[in-house]
Amino acid sequence: MAVTTAGANAFGDREHDVKKVVFASLVGSTIEWYDFFLYGVVAGIVFNKLYFPADDPTISVLLAYATFAVGFVARPLGGLVFGHFGDRIGRKTMLVITLLLMGGATVLIGLLPTYDQIGILAPILLLVLRVAQGIGIGGEWGGAVLMAYEFAPENKRGFYASIPQIGLSLGLFMASGVMALLTMMPDESFMAWGWRAAFVASIILVVLGTWIRSNIGESPEFRKAKEESQARDQGLPFVDMLKRYPGNVMLGMGARYIDGVFFNVFAVFSILYLTKYVGLERTFALWTVCSAAIVMVFCIPFFGRLSDRLGRPRTYAVGSLLLALSVFPAFALMSTGDPLLVVLGIALPFGIVYPMCYGPEAALFADLFDPSVRYTGVSFVYQFSGIFASGITPMIATALMAANDNDPFWLCAYVVFAALVSFVCAVLIGRRERG
Repeated sequence: MAVTTAGANAFGDREHDVKKVVFASLVGSTIEWYDFFLYGVVAGIVFNKLYFPADDPTISVLLAYATFAVGFVARPLGGLVFGHFGDRIGRKTMLVITLLLMGGATVLIGLLPTYDQIGILAPILLLVLRVAQGIGIGGEWGGAVLMAYEFAPENKRGFYASIPQIGLSLGLFMASGVMALLTMMPDESFMAWGWRAAFVASIILVVLGTWIRSNIGESPEFRKAKEESQARDQGLPFVDMLKRYPGNVMLGMGARYIDGVFFNVFAVFSILYLTKYVGLERTFALWTVCSAAIVMVFCIPFFGRLSDRLGRPRTYAVGSLLLALSVFPAFALMSTGDPLLVVLGIALPFGIVYPMCYGPEAALFADLFDPSVRYTGVSFVYQFSGIFASGITPMIATALMAANDNDPFWLCAYVVFAALVSFVCAVLIGRRERG
């Protein structure tokens, strides 16, 4: 009986630890994504006017989205730096540092003078702060999902690793929702100081997140891997990763393609599409994205749990195909301008189908690497592929619309191409696992 009681207590402690760590990862991830997406939401409606004024409105938007893309270019650097120290020093410490870096840059953006006030220095400083945001989120994502993944029982890793992923939808909801409320102000007040309030308010979230993350323990799998690594000569995690897992790195980046493309078309570019090309109100477009984010909160863990049963590669592959099938109908609905159809055109594919890929994604990538290089591996796969999968997508979308007389056909075709690439890569990952 004593043994049974001890075993039950150990199991209870393990469950408590998992829930505590997952909650800390979710809170921090939500704050980080709020900061990161706030920039994307504002880029096409504020920064193009205040920091990149030009005679051609399309050029202004492209310049604003270019700084948005720079954040994605900086993310691999953050992934490599924080991944290295996360694999050497520990996951927990890196999560606190990335949160402070990301939050500090966001607050400073909210205080930054405009082009009319300080000239060319304004967009330069905005670019520097966007780079700091990119470095911060580049190290954040891998650590947050790994803490949940490595604390979780093996048969529930897809589910628990998907919970920090909810931070993406919550962060998007908060960023879009806050901006939707602020855009109800008179336009003059919104452009003068309203949008800044959303950035400066981030300081409250950062203080809360830092306190929560400072009160969790280190990953048990990392502690074990660190003890084993001390008994052998170990090189740089990045070099070690490339030597032992080159195929997994390439397949992981290919699988990530549709995630980045689909998200940025529906969460970022759709706001510009609905306001500029369809002629709807900016506030309505923002609330529409919010509605999809709410639906996504429930669908992400559902598909994370489903991946524990069906297998992560299979779930991801099916999700990729469904995303390919959904994009043309989605834009057909959005193009009508009918409010109900527009909501359906975004909420159904983005809120329900997209989580079929994003929910299992963290565990799918973590499965590709052993603990000694896992932080580096998942961060590099996710962040480096984000340059072409995410960062340049709003610019590609804008260019494809302009090249086709504002018709979204070529944009939809591009999304289908990305989905098919990810489908093939997910299938090949599944074959490697079975082999």
